[in-house]
Amino acid sequence: MYNRYLGILGLGLAFAACKVPVGTQQVENRSTPASYGNGQDTTTAATIEWRKFFTDPYLVKLIDSALAHNQELMITLQEIEIARNDIRVRQGALVPTVTGRAGAGLEKVGRYTSQGAGDASTEITPGKEVPDPLGDLSIGAYANWEVDIWKKLHNAKKAAVSRYLATVEGRNFVLTNLVAEIANSYYELLALDNQLTIVKQNIELQKSALEIVKAQKEATRATELAVKKFEAEVLKSQSLEFDIAQKIKETENKINYLLGRYPQEIDRDKSEFLNIVPAMVTAGIPSQLLANRPDIKQAELELTAAKLDVKVARAEFYPSLGISAGIGFQAFNPSYLFKLPESLLYNLAGDLAGPLINRNAIKAEFNSANARQLQAMYNYERVILNAFLEVSNQLSNIDNLEKSYNLKSKQVAALTTSIDISNDLFKSARADYLEVLMTQRDALEARLDLIETKQQQFAAVVNVYRDLGGGWR
Repeated sequence: MYNRYLGILGLGLAFAACKVPVGTQQVENRSTPASYGNGQDTTTAATIEWRKFFTDPYLVKLIDSALAHNQELMITLQEIEIARNDIRVRQGALVPTVTGRAGAGLEKVGRYTSQGAGDASTEITPGKEVPDPLGDLSIGAYANWEVDIWKKLHNAKKAAVSRYLATVEGRNFVLTNLVAEIANSYYELLALDNQLTIVKQNIELQKSALEIVKAQKEATRATELAVKKFEAEVLKSQSLEFDIAQKIKETENKINYLLGRYPQEIDRDKSEFLNIVPAMVTAGIPSQLLANRPDIKQAELELTAAKLDVKVARAEFYPSLGISAGIGFQAFNPSYLFKLPESLLYNLAGDLAGPLINRNAIKAEFNSANARQLQAMYNYERVILNAFLEVSNQLSNIDNLEKSYNLKSKQVAALTTSIDISNDLFKSARADYLEVLMTQRDALEARLDLIETKQQQFAAVVNVYRDLGGGWR
């Protein structure tokens, strides 16, 4: 089945040797990645450790803290421990069960019974009859063992091992998502910081324009309507400032939650956000997605375990061979308990048992195991399809965001210049106040939108890193 999906994946996406931005450092010279002999680039972001992928020291510190304290990750680690213990349980079923037993009892039987009559006419030793009532002391070791002739127990153990490995991959999948979520929230926080700075700068610009309008009104060159319009624009920007401040607080607390700690300020470098240029790496070839994505490997291991469960359920239809044995000492008096060979007891028995009629419960479990196997197969297909669609979407998103960012940068530059022009024209009475207001508003929206696009670029890079299977190393 693995080879079957390799073929499907190879046709599903042509992202081989496709380059995407990665990291947060400014890069001028980009080295050529290693290639196979066929000329196809096989470097993939997933092979890069997250400490090397993310170069911001504040972000690295946050991720380190999350890996040590995130509650969801701690829960996943306990699931791994549970799966490990299940292996021990399955391993124990393969070897004999040995128990020690010691007991004491007292029995009084009727004189006119076969046992009572026999005891009355029997001497333990010459001249000494069987005591009445009769004591019973015993000590010994007993063993039971089911011979695994149909590999039922071995297959159950293999299924437990596969599920254990699946939980390990599940932990890796949690890691990739945790690292990506922290990185995305961190870049969102940086974007909000820069948006807040721009809004504050815009408020100062608007206040300056308001003072000019007030002066012009006193000189009868502007009306009260113009003054009120400018005042309203200042108030709108001040309201936006508090909205962004609230988003900053919520984003900080989101990061604090991921780090498993109570609200506190997030350390970060708020400057030069727009000047950070992502580096370039190669996405790799489609088959590498199978080797790197933890959720795909987890689904494959769960499918393997489901197949073994079917074999275990099928073996329930066959006879089982059990062997039991015991050895010890038994006597009615402590002084005779360890007297050999008279007090020695032992037994050895074997039994072969299998279902003959009313096998509905076994059939139901076998059918359920088959259904779970189909579920695991469909889940494997779904996970693979979802992985390719995610990578396809993010690669396309990165390309389109880069083009959009370049255009929006030019838009911001043009609108920034138009602010000075509109102010000069307004001062010389060659433009009305509405043109000045609209120019300032458009410039503010464009600058905020530019920062948001930059944040989306970083989010797309982080998501590609996650979708390719990076972040758990």
